[in-house]
Amino acid sequence: MPLWVEAGLWGLAGGGALVVGALVAWFVKVPRDVVAVVMAFGAGVLIAAASFELVDEAEKTGGLLATSAGFLGGAVVYVLANVALARRGARHRKRSSNQPTESEQAGSGTAIAVGALLDGVPESVVLGVSLLSGGGVGVAMLAAVVISNVPEGLSSVAGMKQAGRGARYVFGVWGGIAVVSGLSAAVGTLLLDGASPQLVAVITAVAAGAILAMVADTMIPEAFDRAHLYTGLCTTAGFLTAFVVERL
Repeated sequence: MPLWVEAGLWGLAGGGALVVGALVAWFVKVPRDVVAVVMAFGAGVLIAAASFELVDEAEKTGGLLATSAGFLGGAVVYVLANVALARRGARHRKRSSNQPTESEQAGSGTAIAVGALLDGVPESVVLGVSLLSGGGVGVAMLAAVVISNVPEGLSSVAGMKQAGRGARYVFGVWGGIAVVSGLSAAVGTLLLDGASPQLVAVITAVAAGAILAMVADTMIPEAFDRAHLYTGLCTTAGFLTAFVVERL
């Protein structure tokens, strides 16, 4: 199997976790407290994966300066894009409540869809790039994406239902994001196959910066909204779990 095809399948699997969460939320009323706990746990897993699988590896091959620049650049680009989307109605796209209806803010549905895509693409790219080392997909990163995407789908779809959005919109958004996630992983791997280790390191650092900014701006606030003072403990548990998996 060509490497880029394998990367696309892993990206599709990671994005598919969003669809799983969406399906559960559409047919089952999951308590918001449970979603918040799982989301806090997933945030910790993503932070650990970004630290040990992405930034640490990028620094070893690309150097501290290039990794730092890429990491900060990824965070800046994500935040600027997130600010623009928030002004168009996507501020609460991961929330199980407070999402605007289309009548309250025209274009908010599109903004939410683009925002969800913005959250998912960096994760997919690094899943594909992890194959370039020849050691297979990064297990900790794959686990982090799946564990974080399921509660993201749960929480966001609960908010979409509350805002009156129909099944066609909901599953069109998440199904489309799963497909784009697969394509992002495949294209990223195809373009970077044979690239210098330094370039791969910088791209990895950019994705890591975007992922960390996403966790801080969207996942942790949603988790804290319900889990409150238990958020830190749940996030720590997720971080430790991912760290142990990475070290095994």
